[in-house]
Amino acid sequence: MKTIFRALALCALTAGVQAQQAPTPVPKQIKIVVPFSAGASNDAIARAIAPQLAEQLKTIVIVENRVGAAGVIGSDYVAKSAKDGATLLLTSSTFLTSAATQPRMPYDPVKSFAPVAMVGEGPLVIGVTGAKPYASLADVLEAARAKPDVLNYGTAGIGSLAHLATVMMDDAAKVSMTHVPYKGAANAASDMAGGQIDIMLANYSSLAPLVQSGKIKLVATTARDPHPAFPKLTPAAAILPGYAVDIWVGVFAPAGTPQDLVDRYNQAIGRVARTPESTALLDMDGTVPAAIGSAEFGQRVARDYALWRDVARSHHISVE
Repeated sequence: MKTIFRALALCALTAGVQAQQAPTPVPKQIKIVVPFSAGASNDAIARAIAPQLAEQLKTIVIVENRVGAAGVIGSDYVAKSAKDGATLLLTSSTFLTSAATQPRMPYDPVKSFAPVAMVGEGPLVIGVTGAKPYASLADVLEAARAKPDVLNYGTAGIGSLAHLATVMMDDAAKVSMTHVPYKGAANAASDMAGGQIDIMLANYSSLAPLVQSGKIKLVATTARDPHPAFPKLTPAAAILPGYAVDIWVGVFAPAGTPQDLVDRYNQAIGRVARTPESTALLDMDGTVPAAIGSAEFGQRVARDYALWRDVARSHHISVE
């Protein structure tokens, strides 16, 4: 009898181990939520990788736009979705600057999500108006130092990544410029082309048409080192040691999503990000694929959030 009991116990133990080792199945359909409008850069990236990810995971992948509140509405929807890998969020670094500057958030940007994969990262470019004789970033900062609060800079809005990145640049340069927030980077770029604002940090694609016309001059990047996508532009760190800002695009799942599924998504997204179709799209903004594990991405998210929260608090930047 004891032998029978031992055999049954061994079978039960073996079955338990096998159950624990069984991989979490990929859902029959995955929805990638983009918290910004159709046609925006994040949306374009999501729609480019979706069919490739579907092929990698042998499932259906769709893209859905849930806009509003600077990305908060779509992000909150994903945070509260089922933890089964069927709903993902594709967003950028603005996910963290929004959280750092909005006092009443419906989720915690670090604790409410499982970082899945970074699709790519790259620097912002620094543009100046062609209506004034600035030839370099040093020229602008020298003018700002001579006339505090007279020069102004435009951004896509209060609490945007460009806003906090410019505040950091002011601190590093020990200057003070006046912030002019707009409803979107395109509006700010248009005014800079006309000379109403002096300087602007932005994605390259936001400034490219006006750079080609000569109405805006690019003078630097926010990369730490010379960037291969912008070989003629000096990194701001060359004159502001220690200053560097990268903008990333990444994918998140609700916190509690099985780790084995997160790891499978991470590997699949890494492969997709390196395909010619994806790199051609990322190259438009000087973004390069970033093949890092989910744990490393999570560390980056936590570190960046702490940085932007400190900048927002020290400068009393808040979006009510």
